[in-house]
Amino acid sequence: MTSNGIVQKLWNYCNILRDDGLSYGDYVEQLTFLLFLKMADEQIKDPYNKPRLIPKDLDWASLIKLDGEDLDRQYRHILTELGKKPGMLGVIFRKAQNKIQDPAKLKRLISDLIGREQWMSIEADVKGDAYEGLLEKNAADVKGGAGQYFTPRALINAIVDVIRPAPGQTINDPACGTGGFLLSAHYYLTHNYALDKDQKKKLKSGALSGTELVASVARLCVMNLYLHGIGGEESPIADGIDSLAQTPKTTYEIVLTNPPFGKKSSITVVNGEGEESKESLTYVRDDFWATTSNKQINFLQHVKSLLKMHGRAAIVVPDNVLFEGGAGETVRRKLLHECDVHTLLRLPTGIFYSQGVKANVLFFDRKPASETPWTKILWIYDFRTNQHFTLKTNTLKRSDLDDFVACYNPETRHQRKKTDRFQPFAYADLVKRDKASLDIFWLKDESLEDSASLPDPDIIAAEIAEDLQAALDQFAQIAADLRKS
Repeated sequence: MTSNGIVQKLWNYCNILRDDGLSYGDYVEQLTFLLFLKMADEQIKDPYNKPRLIPKDLDWASLIKLDGEDLDRQYRHILTELGKKPGMLGVIFRKAQNKIQDPAKLKRLISDLIGREQWMSIEADVKGDAYEGLLEKNAADVKGGAGQYFTPRALINAIVDVIRPAPGQTINDPACGTGGFLLSAHYYLTHNYALDKDQKKKLKSGALSGTELVASVARLCVMNLYLHGIGGEESPIADGIDSLAQTPKTTYEIVLTNPPFGKKSSITVVNGEGEESKESLTYVRDDFWATTSNKQINFLQHVKSLLKMHGRAAIVVPDNVLFEGGAGETVRRKLLHECDVHTLLRLPTGIFYSQGVKANVLFFDRKPASETPWTKILWIYDFRTNQHFTLKTNTLKRSDLDDFVACYNPETRHQRKKTDRFQPFAYADLVKRDKASLDIFWLKDESLEDSASLPDPDIIAAEIAEDLQAALDQFAQIAADLRKS
């Protein structure tokens, strides 16, 4: 069966369960639990004959012979008990709940949908692609989807294509969401190199790792990796951990990440009278250049700390990281001096599921201490001006980024050529700019010059909505800051 066929089969049943109040996210979560149980059951049988991962009284076989209330009771018992286990089991089942209220529908999901397939015999690429398809459908769900955890795969693949990970290198994502960057790196390594036995073993467990704060998203990520053949009894993902809270104990050759959007970090404080107030959450770390409550600026500093010397990073950042004063300026000046900040990709609107996002990808390499700045020239690729995408009618494709990949010139990065969209900016000119702002454009917006160049009405409407949402978010933050002061 093809991955599209599996997705369609599983997704059709979701519509029945939605009538019972199950969200897309709830459905994908229940599929995750049942798929894992079924595959663990297949692995202990011929021809795999692997050691038992799940205790006998908590396994797939203990479910399939039951129905009605007995089935419901046993399923809840399995979820609770496996959530207490260490390693991968714990990450997948932690705080798991049965959201399917009707035991008859649960029985059908077990017997007809999950139970009829031999999942281990389906190639990892097909299984993994099918699960990715479910995650993408969940992300696209406007009402309750996990869009903020889903980076467009076309963008991820282009980033990995220019970073060009090599066998044996360690790759980390400190805000890994559903695992897009790690999976793309895995695909690149398995399709561009003839890996030997040791390299394959390291790629399965050890080369790829990540952190995810939200436990329910971490479980989707771990399952996503598992279906692609990554990870063993130990989870490659640390779940429920705030990446920014402490100095990293391990460093990596490559860090690829799209940290969560949202300008500030805050915690809710309840006083003795039961009144709630918001307090800014700042991280005081010796390895940070500046203390701030701006989450993205903190993530940028954190990514630098995660890198081994000469390690390479690509991080998605919103526009405010490029121009904000105060801590933002301090971090930009330090980054330009202490790292080789060589490439900036300015992204168009309409490609993220989160509305109002104007984002960029910053590429830099960590370098040893030096009196002279490491950044000599920052090359900026403007992929925003006169580019119009939407999530439905004109989605971003990997081929849309072919020109960026060619201009980046990953084979010989120091031999680049100027184009209309790709321009170099010297370090001396960057630090002279107000607040060392990297918010630089030079192309003319054709729609401002010529009404015939206007994009389609649905794209204009989507871009207006993006701008309004961004403005609303900024005003909401100003209002929150005023209330605090």
